[in-house]
This record gives sequence, C-alpha cells and structure tokens, in this order.
Amino acid sequence: MVISEFVRETAKQLGDNARFEAELMVMSVMEMDRTRLVLNGKLPVMPQHTYRMDKMIERRKKGEPLQYILGETEFMSLDFFVREGVLIPRSDTEILVETVIDKIGDKKTTVADICTGSGCIGISIAHYKKNTDVELFDISDIALETAEKNIKRNNLSDRVKSYKMDILNEYPKKKYDVVVSNPPYIEKAVIETLQTEVKDYEPRIALDGGEDGLDFYRTISEKWKEALVPGGRLYFEVGIGQADSVLRIMRSHGFGDIQIVKDLNNIPRVVYGTRVETI
Repeated sequence: MVISEFVRETAKQLGDNARFEAELMVMSVMEMDRTRLVLNGKLPVMPQHTYRMDKMIERRKKGEPLQYILGETEFMSLDFFVREGVLIPRSDTEILVETVIDKIGDKKTTVADICTGSGCIGISIAHYKKNTDVELFDISDIALETAEKNIKRNNLSDRVKSYKMDILNEYPKKKYDVVVSNPPYIEKAVIETLQTEVKDYEPRIALDGGEDGLDFYRTISEKWKEALVPGGRLYFEVGIGQADSVLRIMRSHGFGDIQIVKDLNNIPRVVYGTRVETI
C-alpha cells in the first residue's frame, strides 16, 4: 500500500465525509506535514504505520475526539498540545482572544487567564502581543501540566507563567490590567445530552457551570474584580443565549462600559466590561 491509498482506506473506515480527518491521522502516523503528504503519495506504507493507524481508528470509532488521538490541535494559527483531561481549544474561542488583542493596544499589559485549561487563550495573547506578561490559573494538575508544555512549545517561558488556584475561592493579591476567562458554562442537566466526544471524553470540571450554567460568571465577576486595577477589564466567553445574563451579572457587581461581541455566525460570544474606579 502507498500513502495515497492509505489515506483513502483510512477515510473509508472512518465513514462519510472523513477525508480531512483521514489526512490528519495519516500525517500523524507518517510524521509528515500536508505538503509532504501530497508530494509523497506513491511512497510505501510500512507495517508499523498500519498498526498505529488501526489503533487510532479504533479509538476514533468509539467517539474519542480526534484532537486527543493526535495529541495536538491548532488555535489562533498556533500549535497546542492537548490530552484527555483538558478542554479542547475551539475556534469559537478565537473571537475572545481577538477581542482582547484588539483592545490591549501598545502599552505594557498584565493579563490573568483563569480556567486556563490548555493555556491557549493566554498563550495566544502573549504570542501576538509582545507587550504582555501573562499568568495562567487552573485548579487541575493535568491542565497546568498541559499549559506548561504549551508555554514551552510556543517559546513563551519568559512572559507566561502558570499557577494552581481554586479560582472560585481564591484570587491573587496582585493586580492585573486584564482578566480573561472561558469558564465552564454548560448547564449541569444539559451535559448528558451533549455529543459523545464531549460528554464522555472532555473533563466534566471544564464543562459544568452549575444549574443554570452561570456559577463561574457570578463568582468571577464578584471576586476577581478585586484582581483588576481600576479601569482594568474583565473578558468572558459565553455560551449561546447567555450574553444578556452575563451582562446583568457584571453590571450588578459594578462593572461599567459593558460590551457584547458577536462571532462570525452573529452569535453573541464575548462579554467584557471595565472595573469602574470608586472613590
């Protein structure tokens, strides 16, 4: 079997519309980028390659997310290591990063990324804004180990640090210009209705936002306001239909100039506001 046939056979085993996934899996097994995959379609496939592929296909058919199988994913045009136990970065979250980057400007800025998971939000901000120092916070050891690998993978150890913290009950004593978060926001009762890739594989701790999905927004808006300098901004990603509720929560805790940003599908996806200086 040659590589081009290997791709077709993999796609066939995966099912309908699986060509793209098949290419990614073959690229991983053959340790090739897409260009080499195309240019070397006539090269032979060795038995060790088909053995590895059989194991990957078996995992995928059980519903395991492709990103966990490959051990990596792309976010904001950067490469991130991912593993089971850490929420998979999604394109929906890129609008959050883009909003923060757009608003930061050119002045030196300190950023706290809370519920960081893989670290994709804070690391992406640091990559694209060289004037930022970023600290990543999570309660999960697996998440922090993953974030550390991604800091090193993206060569940002000088400006990005990670820390273990229960963000619902703690916050650092220092102040930040920006606090950004993609917190758990799925309603508890809804989790079991999600697709297999999510409910059976992604960490429940990164999904469960409480009975109405808003627990983290309430606590972060109240507690982490104290971690912002006056005039500092809090940025949230929100789930579908949650933007107005999160806006009201932030307003009730004294945030001003609260804005809602829609994604490319015209869905309200980001809510952010400013800590109003009090006298």
